[in-house]
Amino acid sequence: MSAEWALEVFDAAPYVTVSMVKPDGTPYGLPLSLARTDEKTFWFHGAQVGEKIDVLKANPAVCLSAVTKCHPLVGPMDNSFTLEFKSAMAYGKAELVESVEEKTEGLRAICSRFLPGHMAAFDAALAKSLAHTAVVKITLTAPPTGKRKQYDSKGVEMKYQRME
Repeated sequence: MSAEWALEVFDAAPYVTVSMVKPDGTPYGLPLSLARTDEKTFWFHGAQVGEKIDVLKANPAVCLSAVTKCHPLVGPMDNSFTLEFKSAMAYGKAELVESVEEKTEGLRAICSRFLPGHMAAFDAALAKSLAHTAVVKITLTAPPTGKRKQYDSKGVEMKYQRME
């Protein structure tokens, strides 16, 4: 599927798994609440200290993955046991944001995505938490990719990017 389609999957996912590599070479992945501000930029926030921050400082390379519309079913045409899904993945580089302006941009994007009806309280919450909140900006290093398994209304699998 196209990069634009993959970005829609990321936007629809309630969380995105961010995978990294620890200094000792072991994998480390976390489901995080990411917000996107353009076709290359994702944001998340958290505590200023901890394993995730340590891992990202040691190696900023990340892989993002997300799945939506995931449910098992019996194939409509052949009675096979299968799974309908939409998925996306992307590679990027994470950086701990230091400037107040960029931290504010990232936090505003996160709040706008997950609590859009409460933006009137954003400035007060920002004033209270900005100094002790880490904001991480992920910049994609290549366009995202997407895959899916989906059936049309007649039970025919939609292959080769066919839309209903």
